[in-house]
Amino acid sequence: MTDWLSPHAAGPVTATVALPGSKSLTNRYLVLAALANGPSRLRRPLRSRDTMLMAAALRSLGSSVTDLPGNDRDCDDWLITPGSLTGSTSVDCGLAGTVMRFLPPVAALADGPVTFYGDARAGRRPMAPVIDALRALGARINDDGRGTLPFTVEGSRRMPGGPVTVDASGSSQFISGLLLAGARYDQGITVHHHGKPVPSEPHIQMTVEVLRDAGVIVDDYETTTWRVEPSEVQSLDVEVEPDLSNAAAFLAAAVVTGGTVQVPGWPQHTTQAGDAIRDILDAMGADVLFERSGLTVTGSEQISGLDVDLHDAGELTPVVVAIAALADSPSLIRGIGHLRGHETDRLVALSTEINALGGSVEATADSLRITPKLLQGGLFHTYDDHRMAMAAAVLGLRVPGVVIENVETTDKTLPGFVARWTRLLDNDNGGQGGDVQADNGPERG
Repeated sequence: MTDWLSPHAAGPVTATVALPGSKSLTNRYLVLAALANGPSRLRRPLRSRDTMLMAAALRSLGSSVTDLPGNDRDCDDWLITPGSLTGSTSVDCGLAGTVMRFLPPVAALADGPVTFYGDARAGRRPMAPVIDALRALGARINDDGRGTLPFTVEGSRRMPGGPVTVDASGSSQFISGLLLAGARYDQGITVHHHGKPVPSEPHIQMTVEVLRDAGVIVDDYETTTWRVEPSEVQSLDVEVEPDLSNAAAFLAAAVVTGGTVQVPGWPQHTTQAGDAIRDILDAMGADVLFERSGLTVTGSEQISGLDVDLHDAGELTPVVVAIAALADSPSLIRGIGHLRGHETDRLVALSTEINALGGSVEATADSLRITPKLLQGGLFHTYDDHRMAMAAAVLGLRVPGVVIENVETTDKTLPGFVARWTRLLDNDNGGQGGDVQADNGPERG
């Protein structure tokens, strides 16, 4: 683990930042490709720790995931050839919610036991809704009553499917995981949510749309019920959109330094929850220009605090809180209680670390209240959470001496973050960052 002195901006940051593909879309496409009726091609997929873990897991379950030269010299495409789902294997989930929650419903279709395990902190992430739902649908799972990792799914080659009720108030991934495998169940699957509102609901709409891309019939007419018809999953040939949540930190650089950052290729229509950053930054006083060529954000002399509900876009919370800590007026970030079950308890982590730098962040059950104060440098703990590291980097632009603990945790969703962020502030260019390319790092697989 490396502690990294986050760069301080001497002046306004000006840069064009080309980012790799969406983690959420890449891992959904990977799962569907492994269940499809023929080979699929993913163009410009994200290659990060989470997606490499997903690819490795699918290989262990019998699929082939290989490289193909793509149009982007920095990113090979992936060719996924599905095979018979094989058990008697294990899946390393790392800290990836998409791996630990999307693949158990697939493992139930394998021909033997599949053991799921992960990093030390992985056992703190809630899994009981997925485990309980699969048991209700007929799967056998051994978790020693924990409702968390590690556990073993006793694959039986087929699942009857049918209706199941889930409390997905802790994560939309509980629903998405069941829907992604549902077309391969004998009766399909009907998932009904019962509980508090589902967080990050745009991610369920993303799942519905990728299923429809693969020819699967999905009925989502009722607000808390999703029906997937039993059918073949068609092979895919798709280009993965840039990751809009990862873009948030780079756009924030423009806001907190009074500079200008452009992200090319911002999709005109998207189900990514990160698209909400456009309205958030506009509300905080930035000039936000959305054109066919991309999204351009220009900071102003003042940063306005805001009152915003991020229930549907909780992944943006750390970066938004970092901006709010540097604003000219207080902010209230609401509807984010579900973030207590992410890589770490993000409400506690954000308040603890910003307050340690001299800030004032108060955590309630489901909100953060930020009162801007003069901050000073210091060690910013990340708790193995990539979003915490990105938030610290935003603070470091304005606060000299911010040291980010274990900055490599950003490899979870954005490999090469340090190099990208350093190029953003090219000191040889007077703090003007030029182009930051979509380097996917050295990993290939």
